[in-house]
Amino acid sequence: MKHLIKYLVIPLGLAFTAQSLYAIESLRGGRALDKDPEKPVAKKWQRDQPPIERDYVQQPPLVPHSIEGYVINTRSNKCMSCHSWSNYKDKGATKVSLTHFKDRKGNEHANISPRRYFCTQCHVPQVDAKPLVKNTFKPVKTIKSK
Repeated sequence: MKHLIKYLVIPLGLAFTAQSLYAIESLRGGRALDKDPEKPVAKKWQRDQPPIERDYVQQPPLVPHSIEGYVINTRSNKCMSCHSWSNYKDKGATKVSLTHFKDRKGNEHANISPRRYFCTQCHVPQVDAKPLVKNTFKPVKTIKSK
């Protein structure tokens, strides 16, 4: 059979050798999940805290509180119960930026633009997790102009 099927062709037109298909492994290697000595532990959301300092210009603010159980779908956006322009003062929250009311063409609207409606596309909550990879990033202290 190995000699009959030298190459497998998938619908995109890419060819792979039969041997390369069997060499695929997960990032965890050949270990089965139930045999892993380090059982995965659910990470805990960080407790509510003041706004988190940004590391670079135009970085979306990080979410400094748990959003577990928040509903963000086409009918509801729990974030707006605190961060809308009408509620932010009473809730002590940061108000949504004016940029979130502009569409792709730069037109301003009374409601949040659909492309900015799903907050967690850019704004991410923090958990008590170790970094997945080594990170040597250093934030910019100031922007220098010449």
